Amino acid sequence: MATTRALLARSTRIGAVGAAHLLPVLPAALVKAVRGDRAAARRLLYRRLTTLLMRLGPTFVKAGQVLGTRRDVLPAALCDELSVLQDRVDPMTPEQTSRALVEAYGSETPAEFAEIDSTPVASGSVACVYRGRMPDGAEVALKLRRPGIESTMALDLALMRHGARVMARLPMLRGVPVREVVENMCGAVFGQLDFAREAENLRRLKENLAVVPRVRVPGVRDDACRPRCLVMEFMPDLDVDVARSMSAAVRKRFAASAMTAIYHMLFVDGFVHCDMHPGNLYFTRGAQVVVLDAGFSVQLTEELRRLFAEFFMNMSIGRGRYCAEIVVRSGTGLRPDADVETFLVRMADLVERSHGLPAREFSLIAFAAEMFDLQRRYGVHAAPELIFPLLSLLVIEGTVRELDPDLDFQELAKPVLMRGLFGRRAAA
Repeated sequence: MATTRALLARSTRIGAVGAAHLLPVLPAALVKAVRGDRAAARRLLYRRLTTLLMRLGPTFVKAGQVLGTRRDVLPAALCDELSVLQDRVDPMTPEQTSRALVEAYGSETPAEFAEIDSTPVASGSVACVYRGRMPDGAEVALKLRRPGIESTMALDLALMRHGARVMARLPMLRGVPVREVVENMCGAVFGQLDFAREAENLRRLKENLAVVPRVRVPGVRDDACRPRCLVMEFMPDLDVDVARSMSAAVRKRFAASAMTAIYHMLFVDGFVHCDMHPGNLYFTRGAQVVVLDAGFSVQLTEELRRLFAEFFMNMSIGRGRYCAEIVVRSGTGLRPDADVETFLVRMADLVERSHGLPAREFSLIAFAAEMFDLQRRYGVHAAPELIFPLLSLLVIEGTVRELDPDLDFQELAKPVLMRGLFGRRAAA
């Protein structure tokens, strides 16, 4: 539990950094607003806020990444800025690595491994990844937690929760689920420290996606895992540029396999990897799709999984009104001034317009952005359990479009939707 003194010291530090970073741009933003260009003023402040989050450290970066998915609550322009947030953290020093190994295994040279390469192969805000070799000769990857990261995150998240309680009382935010959104965000961020849960997530994904051709998830080495270190099968020769060097036919297979994996998570299993950015999704020269880092995964309830599948199935056949009703049914509630009937009409129109678009012109990102704008405008709050899985679709769309510009997202989803809606029932 964070102490009052520690919270006060951390909040003072955050306030000082925030003031130093934001105050210098306020005059310029005010000038733009006075001149009538309020959109430009907001963009300036949103961009500055995003860079502030990067300066405040890993907790705020991850919080911004999660909040950037809540287009049903936050302004689209702010979400656009938050979407570019990336972990920019130097690798651990040799001294930090030694300390992390001692914290995880009690020794700088754990007996569980025959060898550990001291140079990280990847670096993030929560952990660094090292290559190692087991006594049986197997090559493994060690995801080793940074020393001290838990206390820093606990302080920052406690302050965010306190800030949410204060903000929820503001008249301008009346009816907005501020505390619920922030609590959900805090859970998602702090959950990425739980390596035991991530190990279980990887095991589940490996088992679930075994039925999807050409998709591979690394196996977990349970005998070497510890609460502060996740050990898994090492996947060699992972290179983000592999797909660019492959033929058009192989690239199309990459795109179809990656999307089928996402659809299978969403519509069949309901257990979804929500962070499918290029750093966690690779393509190999053997035409396989490799999925890594399952720390940010969610389990949909059976009801939400089915509603999600029904929404996409009805979207693929242009049943706009039914899709709109699903959005309302799956939500967490309505603002006091909600206009549900207008939302239903506008949402139905969006689905029907999207259904008529050629495959190359349909954009999941554009569709979701307009849907979230309608929800925000007419007071329909989306369930966070659906927001995060939807994020997995939006994150991967750019990668898939680069591989196959003509991929028909809706047509590719249909056979998976059939398994999700009827295959499970038949199996039961």
